[in-house]
Amino acid sequence: MHRPTSTSRRQILIDAIAGATAMSLAPIAAASETAASLAANPVATDKSGSGIAIPTGDIHDFDFFVGRWSFANRRLKQRWVGSDEWDEFPATLSCESRLGGVVNIDDGVFPTKGWSGMTVRVFNLEQRRWYLYWINSSSGTLFPPVVGGFVGDDGEFFGDDTDEGRPVKVRFRWKRLGPDAAHWEQAFSQDGGRHWETNWTMEHTRIKG
Repeated sequence: MHRPTSTSRRQILIDAIAGATAMSLAPIAAASETAASLAANPVATDKSGSGIAIPTGDIHDFDFFVGRWSFANRRLKQRWVGSDEWDEFPATLSCESRLGGVVNIDDGVFPTKGWSGMTVRVFNLEQRRWYLYWINSSSGTLFPPVVGGFVGDDGEFFGDDTDEGRPVKVRFRWKRLGPDAAHWEQAFSQDGGRHWETNWTMEHTRIKG
């Protein structure tokens, strides 16, 4: 994950759904250089030569996340220097499933940071993989996707991005911890996936009632 506009969050949600629908038909995979190999090979690695295996998944992988959640964030204050100092801050989100489960969207608010964010997840039916896109209200940018799926309660998703102008591999990890809790973390790699630095974690707790 990476960061208001005059547009309401409701309108942003509508626009995101419309965009996600178009991308899923287009398909979204065109935004990633891995798309052709993933479609042809259900256990494909990415095309950069890193040897990272891109998992497949199921259309119901994120059904557990539908609802309202609070989550505690820990974000590394400084990357790539071996730091163990973390910025800790709260957030809440609401998650919905759309288009028969092909699209999963969450809309999160980070009150102490002054910005909000949205994740648009689209399941590619041919590839059997999820494409996860992050949008931050402070920039309005649709960030490059991470791609993958769940095996049991553990999900892994990989992609390419830049960090302060440098190319990096990105890895999201999800872990379902029963019906009312989940763990998420983000890590970057500067060497093609051989070494990873975790720079953001979230501990989710379902809001009941």
